[in-house]
This record gives sequence, structure tokens and C-alpha cells, in this order.
Amino acid sequence: MRSFSNLWFWIALAVMWSTVSHWVLGVPFDMIVRARRHEGQAQVDLEDLVRINTGRLLYIGQMAGLWLLGLACFVHSSLIILGFVYWMEFAQAVFLLLFPMTLVWLLSLNTARLIVDLELAGEDLRKRLTRHRLYVQMLGVVSIFITAMFGMYMNFTHSILGG
Repeated sequence: MRSFSNLWFWIALAVMWSTVSHWVLGVPFDMIVRARRHEGQAQVDLEDLVRINTGRLLYIGQMAGLWLLGLACFVHSSLIILGFVYWMEFAQAVFLLLFPMTLVWLLSLNTARLIVDLELAGEDLRKRLTRHRLYVQMLGVVSIFITAMFGMYMNFTHSILGG
């Protein structure tokens, strides 16, 4: 269960952040770029897909929000205790993958609420989606940095040279 020395963990981390930064509220980023360049039908398609996905996110948040919050708190608390009190490396690795994704989900929920409340369309919608992607990418950079530093620390403490 040595997670931080396993190549598959780092591949999963890279794929996870690559996927999350490409899909903005369930919309591929190339679709946003195409709508910016060509407008017309590309913009209509973008607005339709955003409307569908924001409605879906907000519905899930309204119907199961408290249950999801309770479940997330339980899972995160369990992983923190197992990982950082009992020093189970697998729990640490899962926490370092899961916690930032929870923040991304909350950020997506907030962006969806803003899009619906402000009735964004056209250029304003594209700007909001691009800003959301930038925030997700910044969160990803910080998360990858923290995970890499902690992973190196764990690898050094478990190596032959580190004791």
C-alpha cells in the first residue's frame, strides 16, 4: 500500500486534473473556444449544454445536498483520521485526491448557481466558464504541489536513506 512511490498514483493524479480542467461544468473546453470563434450554432449548442448541466448540478444540490455534505464530511473525516493519525499511506493518498475534487465540485456548484441566477449567455457565459476553468487549474496546481511535496516527504521517510 505504498501509494506515493507507485507510478499509477501519479498517473491517476495527472489524468484526474487534466480531465477536470478540460471539462468545465460538463462542457468540453474546445466547445467554449469554438463558440468564441464562430458564435452562431456553436454558441447555441454551448448554451444548451450549459443549461442542461447547470440544471442537473443544481437539482442534485437541492435534492441531495445535505446528504452529500454529510457523506463527504464522514468520508473526509475518516480519511484524515486514518491517514494523518494512524499514518495509513493509502488513506493519505486518497484524501489528497478526493479533497481537492470536493472543492472543485463546490466551485462548480457555485458557478452553476451564478450562471442560472444571472441568466448568463453569450460572451458573459463564455467568460464565466473560462474563469471557472482558471480557478480549477489554479486549485489543481496548488493541489499537485502539496501532493508532490507530501509524497516526496513520505518517500524520503520510508526510504533506506531516510531511516
